[in-house]
Amino acid sequence: MAVRGEMSLVGPRPVLPWEAELFEERYRRRFLVKPGISGLWQVSGRSRLTMREALELDIEYADRQSLALDLSIILRTVPTVFGGGAR
Repeated sequence: MAVRGEMSLVGPRPVLPWEAELFEERYRRRFLVKPGISGLWQVSGRSRLTMREALELDIEYADRQSLALDLSIILRTVPTVFGGGAR
C-alpha cells in the first residue's frame, strides 16, 4: 500500500467516476477538497441520510473547511465507529 497524499483524514468520501457523473452541478463543489476517511455526513447520520442529504453535508464541509471543523469531526468519528453512533 503506497501513501500518495490523495486522501485526507477528513473530507467527503471518495466516489467512483461513474457516480460523480450523476451528481448535479451544484454538488461538484465537494471535489474542491481532498476526499477523506471520515467526513461530516459520516458523523451526522450516515446510513439514515438520503444521498442528497449526504451531498449537502459534503458541500457544507467544503464551504466551512477548517482545522476546528476537522477536529470536531475526528472527535465525533471515534464514538460513531465504535459505538454505532450516527447510523
